[in-house]
Amino acid sequence: MPEFDVVELGPADHPEPGEQAPEFTRPLVTDEFWEDRTLSEFVGEGDGQTILVFTPMTGSFVAKYVWDELAERNWDERADRVVGITASTPYGVKRFLEDNDSPFTFFADPGNRVAESYGIDHDLDGMTGISEPRVAFFALDSDRTIEGAWVATDWPNFPDYDALESELGLE
Repeated sequence: MPEFDVVELGPADHPEPGEQAPEFTRPLVTDEFWEDRTLSEFVGEGDGQTILVFTPMTGSFVAKYVWDELAERNWDERADRVVGITASTPYGVKRFLEDNDSPFTFFADPGNRVAESYGIDHDLDGMTGISEPRVAFFALDSDRTIEGAWVATDWPNFPDYDALESELGLE
């Protein structure tokens, strides 16, 4: 087990249920290709809910733990759409998808601007200008209205997945 300190991140200034999720355009990465897509295009691809999952860079143990847990819980089959947002490059995301045989797709956001627009970014170990997203989940309807949210207050911090699934209607 790696040794690490738990860091209190404090409250986040993220959008709440009932508010509209901020729009963005980023490369949407699959194990085969990537292309620029807007969030509106992605959530509008069908009826039902889209779950945005923010994680640090895909190579981190935090991201791997979250995505392994979601795969084990079959979120790719239980939710209408699940998409990750990570501070990794498209190349890093593609490698992660290939190495982990992941069923999910990701928006690559190496500048961490999407996390900033959602108010969930945090600085890395006092490194000026280097940040990553907190672990966070946002359930959106087809109009980008937030239906549910969970945002970490510590690093690392993971949700009670059973409670989160209940809140997001994945029971």
